[in-house]
Amino acid sequence: MKKLFLLTLALLAAATAGAQIHLEGYRQSDIAPRWTEGRWDARWISVPGEPLNAYGVYLFRKTLNLPSKPERYVVHVSADNRYKLYVNGHLVSLGPARGDIYNWNYETVDLSPWLRQGDNTLAAEVWNFVEWKPIAQISFNQTGLIVQGNGPDEQGANTDGSWKCLRNDAYAPHTTGVYGYFAAGPGERIDASRYPWGWQQPDYDDSAWAAARVGMEGAAKGARDYPGRLLVPTPIPPMEYAEDRFSRVRQSENARIPDAFPRSAASITVPARTKARILLDNDSLTTAYLSLLFSGGRGSQITVAYAEALYMDTAPLSKGNRDEIEGKKFVGYEDIILPDGGSDRLFTSLWWRTWRYVQLTIETKDEPLEIGDVYGTFTAYPFERASTFDAPGHPQLNRMLDIGWRTARLCANETYMDCPYYEQLQYFGDTRIQALITLYNTRDRYMARNAIEQGRQSIVSDGITMSRYPSGIHQFISSFSLYWICMGHDYWRYRGEEEYLKTLLPAYRGVLSWYEGFLKEDFSLAFVPHWFFGDWASNFEAGEPFREKDGNSAFQDLLFVMGLEAAADMEEAFGIPSYGKRYRETASSIKRTIKEKYWDAERGLFSDTRDRRNYSQHVNVLAILNEAVEGDEARAVMERTLADTTLTQTTIYFRYYLNQALKKAGLGDRLLDNMQVWEDQMALGLSTWAEQPEPSRSDCHAWGSSPNIEFFRTILGINSDGPGFSRILIEPSLGKLKEVSGTMPHPRGDIAVKYRVGKKGSLSAEITLPEGVEGELIWNGERRPLHGGFQQLTVR
Repeated sequence: MKKLFLLTLALLAAATAGAQIHLEGYRQSDIAPRWTEGRWDARWISVPGEPLNAYGVYLFRKTLNLPSKPERYVVHVSADNRYKLYVNGHLVSLGPARGDIYNWNYETVDLSPWLRQGDNTLAAEVWNFVEWKPIAQISFNQTGLIVQGNGPDEQGANTDGSWKCLRNDAYAPHTTGVYGYFAAGPGERIDASRYPWGWQQPDYDDSAWAAARVGMEGAAKGARDYPGRLLVPTPIPPMEYAEDRFSRVRQSENARIPDAFPRSAASITVPARTKARILLDNDSLTTAYLSLLFSGGRGSQITVAYAEALYMDTAPLSKGNRDEIEGKKFVGYEDIILPDGGSDRLFTSLWWRTWRYVQLTIETKDEPLEIGDVYGTFTAYPFERASTFDAPGHPQLNRMLDIGWRTARLCANETYMDCPYYEQLQYFGDTRIQALITLYNTRDRYMARNAIEQGRQSIVSDGITMSRYPSGIHQFISSFSLYWICMGHDYWRYRGEEEYLKTLLPAYRGVLSWYEGFLKEDFSLAFVPHWFFGDWASNFEAGEPFREKDGNSAFQDLLFVMGLEAAADMEEAFGIPSYGKRYRETASSIKRTIKEKYWDAERGLFSDTRDRRNYSQHVNVLAILNEAVEGDEARAVMERTLADTTLTQTTIYFRYYLNQALKKAGLGDRLLDNMQVWEDQMALGLSTWAEQPEPSRSDCHAWGSSPNIEFFRTILGINSDGPGFSRILIEPSLGKLKEVSGTMPHPRGDIAVKYRVGKKGSLSAEITLPEGVEGELIWNGERRPLHGGFQQLTVR
């Protein structure tokens, strides 16, 4: 007992030592140590005479005189809610990356590439949307900007009373209705006659601007007795930005469209007293800042509307084939621009938009209006795809992977997101799948860790995570707290980093302790409160699996087992073993009673509840994954689960778990026979995977990109066989494929495989593992050892 007590103290001390900032900044080496502790020299600044918490767009400028062009000029910058920072007219940083009051991110930027000898202009645009802000946006409810120079030579950039400022009265919020729940913030209504055009440029006359109002100094998280935002270095890289041109014009009315447009800039003139409409098609979904160049047209109105797809007139919530537009209507959120008659006005949205289709509606008054260009600037988290897959004769498989990769990219910006169009919120049930897509297809280590960490940041005093975070409105999906634990377990298996994960163990214990409060004497959970989402299945009300009033839910019990066993693995490996033992025993006790409570011997399946009122694929999948049945019995249950169409069917989200259960039950060869949900969506012209089967609110949900895991984990058979991918297990399930190859990233290099299946079922394999990493190949029950480097094997 004394040893256990001392070990507990040691672990708590280790956690406390790093409890302030668990993730280092992406540019941590560029940050002077003094800015990571205590108070800053720079002050939060705002516009005098303006309410601190009212809708507004605010502009700030500072003239910086430099004796010579510096080799380095590093600053740290943040704002509430958002900012864009310019140097001599060049956009150099956007942020801050979304966090919360206790973890308020700042970006570290080297301004030297844009600086010169003599006068330089720093200019920042800051906006606060207050009641219209996206739900994913947390605020201190005080508009502000802060810039802190890193070293003695950079202190001239510090925000203080020397900065000038102006409220940009051109902006107002613009809201429009869309179908379904929408949480991504308002559009913009911009009056060009009130816009201070050229305000970012060095030659702009800011003599009439006011001196900034100076607020409290900034302070790093951990500063003594500090009542403001606790500043932490952004743990993720800057987002990617790239020009994204539209593919074609699909419809136009009262506007002559040049042949070159929209793939390149071209002039379109809308005559005076005319209503014109132009429907632009990107051919695939994108996330981008929209820019529109226009001249003239005083008194006119340009409405820019954005949609993932057009809707069928005959069925209001159906979109049909996404490539088709005839007989359909446009429904989407909007920006509105009111031209002032000036030349070469360039509108760029403050925040990025999501679209496949953009509709321009232009109504002119007494002056003609010229559209000079319309284009996007693509933005997303800067993932780089490091995986390959090739199955000769099966091009649809690569198409699935390409669609999945695009979906995963568009559902990741400063956080993972459920969807880019409607919500832009990071839900931990979705994020578990998204993080594993990252681990199987990229070398990135920042995004998944940031998601895990934001789960910790969302925890409330009860001990569970919120369902989604960052979020300005709390919501609890209690099942997602268990998936959050599993996400940490996934990260440990594929990347290791036990020292970081060790700091999460107290949080995992808190989640499981909350669940244990509902554990009954018969080792079944009582009715677990909050929203217990399972899947958007046809007869799951609000996505919740069937449960009795006092619990008695196989789904609840089995999901709790999954969380217990994930935590037990980590506790036994790098935590407190007695916790691991306790979790293991609790999980075993629950599993021992699953058959007694839920098994229907006549059907050979598990029911959802003890009263046998519903049977689902979901529960039987979880029973297999959690080894409530094993071996031949698990295989038989899986066969029935696939064959019995009276079961509640899994939709695209829970197919992630169904496909894992296929492999677990020894039926991995059937994976490619269970791709119908994805084939259906490809037939509908989707360029990203939809949230659910038709009709679907969202056309882009990365929980549908699980083939970008399973084509590597199941078909190619590549899996981790030790913490941090320290050992590699390769067990191909090729199904109908006779030839297939692929590569995927590993913490120490790449894993590459190439398979050919002979006429009698033998496997010829070429396998390359990272140097120094061992593994095992399994084919038809035969096992062969693998070593680092290249090897060629034939298994009969």
